[in-house]
Amino acid sequence: MLSLSKDDVRMQATAGNKDEALAVLCDILVEDGLVDAAYLQGLKDRETQSSTYLGQGIAIPHGTPSSRDSIKQTGVRLVHFADGVVWNDAGDKVHLAVVIAAKSDEHLQILQNLTKVLSDDVSDAIANARQADDIIDALNAKKQFIQQARLICLDVPAVDEDELYLQALQQLKAQNLISSIFLPKHEPSKLSHALSCVVLENHPALKGSALAIAANQTQALAVVSATASIDKDALEQAYDVLMSDEFAQAITQGDKAAVLTLLGIDHQEGWVLASVVLPIAHGLHARPATALSELAKQVTGDVKVCVDDGDYVSAKSLTRLLSLGAGMGQTLTFIAKPQTDAAELLPKLVEAVQAGLGDEVVPITKTTRKTTPAQDLADLAALSDTKVDHLPILDGEKIPAIAAAAGLAVGKAYVIKPLQFDYPMTADVPADELARLNAAIDAVKNELTALIADAKKAQIAQIFSAHLALLDDEEITTGAYADIQAGKSAPAAWHGFIEKLANAQAALGNHLLAERAQDLRDIGQKVLLKLLNQQITTAPDSPYVLIKEDLLPSDVANLDPACVAGIITAVGGASSHSAIIARALGIPALVGAGGGVLTIENETTVLLDGSQGWFVVRPDEQMVSDCQQAQIRYREQKRLAGEQAHLPAITLDNHRIEVAANLGNVADTADAVTNGAEGVGLLRTELVFMSHTQIPDIDTQIADYEQVFDALDGKPLVVRVLDIGGDKALPYLPMAAEENPFLGLRGIRLLLAHPQMLRSQLTALILASKGRDLRIMFPMIGRIEEWRAARAILDEVLAEYPHDNLQVGIMLEVPSAAVLASHFAKEVDFFSIGTNDLTQYVLAIDRGHPQLSKDADGLHPSILTLIHQVVQAAHAHGKWVGVCGELACDAKAVPILLGLGVDELSMSSGAIALVKAQIRTLSFADAKALAKQALQCQTASQVRQLTEGAL
Repeated sequence: MLSLSKDDVRMQATAGNKDEALAVLCDILVEDGLVDAAYLQGLKDRETQSSTYLGQGIAIPHGTPSSRDSIKQTGVRLVHFADGVVWNDAGDKVHLAVVIAAKSDEHLQILQNLTKVLSDDVSDAIANARQADDIIDALNAKKQFIQQARLICLDVPAVDEDELYLQALQQLKAQNLISSIFLPKHEPSKLSHALSCVVLENHPALKGSALAIAANQTQALAVVSATASIDKDALEQAYDVLMSDEFAQAITQGDKAAVLTLLGIDHQEGWVLASVVLPIAHGLHARPATALSELAKQVTGDVKVCVDDGDYVSAKSLTRLLSLGAGMGQTLTFIAKPQTDAAELLPKLVEAVQAGLGDEVVPITKTTRKTTPAQDLADLAALSDTKVDHLPILDGEKIPAIAAAAGLAVGKAYVIKPLQFDYPMTADVPADELARLNAAIDAVKNELTALIADAKKAQIAQIFSAHLALLDDEEITTGAYADIQAGKSAPAAWHGFIEKLANAQAALGNHLLAERAQDLRDIGQKVLLKLLNQQITTAPDSPYVLIKEDLLPSDVANLDPACVAGIITAVGGASSHSAIIARALGIPALVGAGGGVLTIENETTVLLDGSQGWFVVRPDEQMVSDCQQAQIRYREQKRLAGEQAHLPAITLDNHRIEVAANLGNVADTADAVTNGAEGVGLLRTELVFMSHTQIPDIDTQIADYEQVFDALDGKPLVVRVLDIGGDKALPYLPMAAEENPFLGLRGIRLLLAHPQMLRSQLTALILASKGRDLRIMFPMIGRIEEWRAARAILDEVLAEYPHDNLQVGIMLEVPSAAVLASHFAKEVDFFSIGTNDLTQYVLAIDRGHPQLSKDADGLHPSILTLIHQVVQAAHAHGKWVGVCGELACDAKAVPILLGLGVDELSMSSGAIALVKAQIRTLSFADAKALAKQALQCQTASQVRQLTEGAL
């Protein structure tokens, strides 16, 4: 295993920018015989994929897996840039680059140590280093064999050495370092006149290396738990301390503070203590953690906090508070130095936690189990007393759920419950465990590669490409490898490390990172199944109703409409990931049905209505017969709609509305036209960008866009320029973490921060259109200044490349733009209303929230009122309005949107024929009357009941 020494350090390096720095680093590796010159491209490629900035002025540049052929020998070099080098768009400066050339996993321990170092503030020490020893001292944390003060017990009421031995074993057992306290006692060795020592080694009950000390007024006993992976250097240091006169004196005087200090353990002996049970449903995520840290910063004294007797961290540090992963029902213990302002603050901290720190408080009962922010959402729903979760599932009775994808379905239940894994925690031969893990990862990679090649939809290929990239990222296996070296089995190390990563992501309260946590668990489960030779139960051959807590990203590949009759999920809302997938595949679906659905037995007949929002367990024969007849009618309705898909959508009283397609893949344009699309109402170009491994240049973009124009054959194309941020990210465009990315740098804000990227995309669109009907819209416009700044960049492009068949508008998603629609309407050519985001911002409900998303209904009167205002303002200035959110294909929303005067509806191509057929059965006059009534409603449910009676 590699270790760092001052011989690996290079001081006084200089570079004007990151590219120059990478060249300097590569030259050093070449000069030392570690790589050849071609490795520089690997360093650059890795930075393109994701920034290697680690924090506190440290970066860890390294190559990609494809650049390993350029590595001659594994090695690490530490290069110090005294003046610093700007490393990313956020302006972070790197003073120390730990450049890595690794053919195997020998460098992983160094990476692990670096992440540990960052738990302390070493930025000043790194920036101000003057010689190699300064760097090594900053990075090499002092070795400690024992880290936790709770393994030291003085003043034990023991009458003899045997009782001291038992007390020490109980301390080790309490920390899960041994599996049993009934271990044979070896003859103790005398280390000093005050201390004896017993060493336990090579025993199956040992689960970790540790030192426990128990003492009474006359004698003390140290018990060493020594596994095969024990750090012998650290143990020797501990023995030196245990045998010293100073330690013997501290033991005989019962001075625990001195004992801990001599052992090098951070301790808080004598500090004031206060504990409180965390009552926040989603745990100590970003918002309450921020409130807690700000409160702690009001005092000058030290105040620390731990979770359930864990390690203490500074309560003033937001990062360290988030690292606790504290969940509802867990105990927070605060400590502060006595006779300081920090000690006086403790009661206020307890009161603030009890009040929820700005979040909703859930009553804590004796039965409330400890949880973490990333644990299953069904349990969280049960704890928050949601209405659906507490509805009993009675045979033959209609149970309400959230309508997600239209259609009726009946079939045998296929319930996928959370998998249970059973594996040994430890293993004797780390090399064998590493080989097992690598083989499992390679097997999953091969499966993912095959799935990508066979994927029939670009969306599926993108999901699995992201998973493959995660497994190709060496950092994801760092912790697992280290734990295996420490004596854990491959399954235990892998499962534990993936959960740690996922929990850290989910605990940040960031929707984008939460989705990444789901991806991590998805690939983690795949590898774990390989390690354990387990298989997921096979789905039935006959059409079945899939019942699951929620759809994981990889579930998409298995959703074959020919086999899956319907879907019911325990969590989610009408615009959640599960619902959108189901609609895209044309599978009837209900979401947000509550955790009770997971108790339905496999093979039980289930009937569901994805349009009306209910399901029945064990329906009677008449209900099944009615459903089957309704299915026949629905299929006939779809067939007739398909035959007439190319007819215009004209109401009974001769009012026409345009029906277009939403696209994320340029190759799907021809299918959309075949399905009756009268144009493309939304081309999501961020999904086009995602199909490339790096930012596509102008020529590459032109080739993509030309495919759409050619397939449309003169029909209009509405293009949304790159909309990144919030819940969308490009793997090759690193973005700084934000506490609330939906209110941060996303959409037009990001593009205006990178004007050249916007300018290149606009140029490509203008050139690709070749004078054809092009309509460009800017996303997430909230202020008229943003619109004007974006329009000015477009005008610069048009000055060089004029276009006579161009309209320019905004995607209306931000409430402020809707309120000021009358002002925008004077300058824009059109509005396209994105009801998904508009609903989430107006109602202040995250549409991905497990409990609240069911209430993020676009038919809420507040949303309809804004749409009405926008239409009125646009029409007053002769401009048109489209709707491109999920509401556009909601059968209950179509007549209201029609009545509000919306000119265009844009949706997934599979829904186009049915929506056009529906419009042809409506009266525009009746629709206007219905819309007028809807605007007088007070709730979304009232609006839906209103439309139900009108359809």
